[in-house]
Amino acid sequence: MEQIFNNTEIAFSLKNDSELERAFFLFKMISIEPLVKIGTAATNFALKANLPIEGLIRSTVFDHFCGGINEEDCLPVIDKMFLKGVSSVLDYSVEGKESEKEFDAAMKTVLKIIDFAKDLDAIPIAVFKPTGFGRLHLYEKIGDGEELTQNEQEEWANVVNRFDIVCKKAKENDIAVLIDSEESWMQDAADALITRMMQKYNTEKPIVYNTLQMYRHDRLDFLKSEHLKAKKGHYFLGYKLVRGAYLEKENDRAEEKGYVSPICTSKLATDENFDKGLHYIIDNLDDISLFAGTHNESSSYLLMQLMADKNLKNDDKRIWFGQLYGMSDHISFNLANKGYNVAKYIPFGPVKDVMPYLIRRAEENTSVAGQTGRELALLTKEKKRRKTL
Repeated sequence: MEQIFNNTEIAFSLKNDSELERAFFLFKMISIEPLVKIGTAATNFALKANLPIEGLIRSTVFDHFCGGINEEDCLPVIDKMFLKGVSSVLDYSVEGKESEKEFDAAMKTVLKIIDFAKDLDAIPIAVFKPTGFGRLHLYEKIGDGEELTQNEQEEWANVVNRFDIVCKKAKENDIAVLIDSEESWMQDAADALITRMMQKYNTEKPIVYNTLQMYRHDRLDFLKSEHLKAKKGHYFLGYKLVRGAYLEKENDRAEEKGYVSPICTSKLATDENFDKGLHYIIDNLDDISLFAGTHNESSSYLLMQLMADKNLKNDDKRIWFGQLYGMSDHISFNLANKGYNVAKYIPFGPVKDVMPYLIRRAEENTSVAGQTGRELALLTKEKKRRKTL
């Protein structure tokens, strides 16, 4: 397979020199773990104390990892990326809400995104988190088979209704909707609900996509069992494959409560599980569509090779590659340059509300071995290339 991800001219073609320098500065800061911890604590304090730091955040880390504070604010980013063949997934990245009013507001935002997307080829996909539409504890209680109170039953009916309204709207507008995965202890209830949505709305093609976090060692078996169920029920499956985002939390909870962690025992085992998921879906592409959410070069090359082996076109509509905005541009833009379907997740929302997401991004880049170093090496290479022009 042709090695395409080292082309920094294509990777950073949308960044001017000052944006390239800002990216280099940010990843340099993120590479220093004590600085990330101090910066996180200081930022949280400043926001809680209502100190005027939102402008500083907006002009640095926010503008690098987020598209804007609302949908319209994201348009320049969306338009610019689409010129290079990269589509957008607008992700309302406000977290930790607890009230019915806030859940209704999140649903309305997703509905607005679908309306926004139906007139824009650059936005073929919508997304939401299950806990954006209902309390995590409610999912957990249902997954554990506990009896719900009358109020909780009404709450859950509201959650189901929000899912249904969004999935119905997505089908009416022919927009795929990706539903994120979260902590394992709430996922059983979410999975069951998403399967109901697939049975209802994926009758002609995949509209509703579930997410499989492949650092969980049970997800490949889950995929296979859901496939059997779908074949019997005559509906299609859509899956976003990711490695996973709650590693420490999952292992800590398993140790605290004395059960076997659902997480693979090593990074290698996770990588193998992810790649087996790719193999399985590509082997069953008539029934299952794929959104491969990965920043891993090896897995991206593997998927390219699997497509080539099956004589699939680069832009086969059943296969998408996806990365987060502000990261792995060398993968996204080089894939798009070769005609593959690529979409960037573009987080947006009020600066203060998006801070939990931004903090997680900073911590993830600090903790994932080699990720920040890779970004810095590529940015350095491009800076040098431009100086020689």
